[in-house]
Amino acid sequence: MEAVGSLAAVVAGRGGVLSVAKAGRIVASLPVPPDGAGMIGQLRELEDLKSAAAAKQAQIAVAFDLSQRRAQAAAGVPAAELGAGVGAQVALARRESPARGGRLLGLAKALVTEMPRTLAALGSGQLNEWRATLLVKETACLSLDDRCAVDEEIAAHAALTRHADTLRSTGDERTRGQIMADSLVGRLTGTPAGITGIEIQLVMTDRTLLQGDSEPARLPGYGTVPAQWAREAVLNGSTGAGKPSRPAKARTWAGDAESGPTAADPAAGVPGAPDQGGLSVWLRRLYTAPGTGELVAMDSKARIFPPGLRRFLQIRDDTCRTPYCDAPIRHHDHIIPWHTNGPTTASNGQGLCEACNHTKENPGWFAKPLPGVRHTVETRTPTGHTYHSTAALLPGTVLTTAPQGGSSVTDADRSARRRRAHSHRTRALKRAHFRQPVMA
Repeated sequence: MEAVGSLAAVVAGRGGVLSVAKAGRIVASLPVPPDGAGMIGQLRELEDLKSAAAAKQAQIAVAFDLSQRRAQAAAGVPAAELGAGVGAQVALARRESPARGGRLLGLAKALVTEMPRTLAALGSGQLNEWRATLLVKETACLSLDDRCAVDEEIAAHAALTRHADTLRSTGDERTRGQIMADSLVGRLTGTPAGITGIEIQLVMTDRTLLQGDSEPARLPGYGTVPAQWAREAVLNGSTGAGKPSRPAKARTWAGDAESGPTAADPAAGVPGAPDQGGLSVWLRRLYTAPGTGELVAMDSKARIFPPGLRRFLQIRDDTCRTPYCDAPIRHHDHIIPWHTNGPTTASNGQGLCEACNHTKENPGWFAKPLPGVRHTVETRTPTGHTYHSTAALLPGTVLTTAPQGGSSVTDADRSARRRRAHSHRTRALKRAHFRQPVMA
C-alpha cells in the first residue's frame, strides 16, 4: 500500500520523475493483500491514485489546448477558429467520443483556470472526477466571482473535513460536524472554538455562594436552579463534579442604593492568564435595595444601551417584560421612546423579545414606567386596556411592608392567607350544596 501512496504522490506532481508507462506496470504488479483490512486500504489508495491521475489529465489537457492554439495562431488560423480539433484529439487519447472529449476539455479548463482549489482537492484524493464534474456543472451558470467563491468554500470544507478526521482518529469524542464547526469559528476568530468569553449571568445570593445557603439561584434563559448546582458551577468553573477549583475573580458592577453607581476598578476588568483547559470565572456584585429587591439604576445619555446597562436589564428582567410572555430577551427597549425624549436609563429600559418590541411600536400602543418599590411598566393597548409588568425578584429577596400596626407582612404571609381564604370559601360552597333542598 505504501507503493500506491508514493505512486499517487508522483502522479500528482509531488515526487520525482516517473513515466506513466512505468507507473502502470507498478500498479499492475501490485499483489492483492491477504486480509480484508489491507484490501480496503488498497482500494482507497487506488481511488486516490485515480483522482490524482484525473487532475493531472486536466492539467495536461489545458496545456495541450494552449500549445495548439499558439501553433494555430502562428500558422495564421483566424482567431474564431483557434482550438479547433483539440477536443477531438483529447477524446481519441482518452478513448472517448468527440462529444465526450469536448466536455472533458471544458471540465479541465474550468478546473485549472477558475476552480484551482477544487482541482487541488481532486489531486489529493479528497474528490473524485465525478464529484469534480458535478461541481463544475452546477456552477456553470454562475459568474466568475461567484464561481471562485464556491471554489474557496469547497477548499475550506475539504480542509475542515481532513482536520476533523485527523482529530477523530486520535480519539476526539466530538462528531465530525462539531469539530468542523469549532475549527471554522476558531480559524475565523483566532481563538479556540471562537470562544473569548461566555457570560451566562448566573444570579445568586452571597449567602448561597459563600455560606452554603439553600436559596436557589437563577439562570437566564432556563429559570431557577438548585443552590448546590449553582455553587459548584461557580467554584469549580464548570457544571461537572470533581474538577479542581479555581479562585473566582471579583468585579464591581454597581454602587449601593444610597450612593448610586460607582466606577468599576479598571484593573478588575482585566483577567489574568487564562487557565489551560478551563474557564475563568468572574463575580459581579449586584446591590439591591433592602426589602424590595430593586437593582441600582445606571444612567446613560447614549441612544443605544451601553453594555453594562444591557447586562443590568438582562439580569433584572430575566425574560420578556410583556405580561404573559416568557420569551428570551432579544431587544433592550426604551419604555418611553428615545425619539420622544425618553432617557437611556435603567428605569426607562426594559427587556423585550423581538415580536413584542415590534408590536409596541405600532400606532395606539403606549408604555410608561410607574413609581414603586420595584420596577413596573404600564402598557396601554389601542383599545384602551392597561396591563402592568413588574420586574422579577432576584434570588434571596424577601419583600416587606410596614402596615399601620408596625409589623411586617411578607409575600409568604399573603400567600398563606389567600390559601386559607380560598379553602374556607370552598368548604362553604360544599356545605351550601349539600344543604340545598330537593324539589319534588
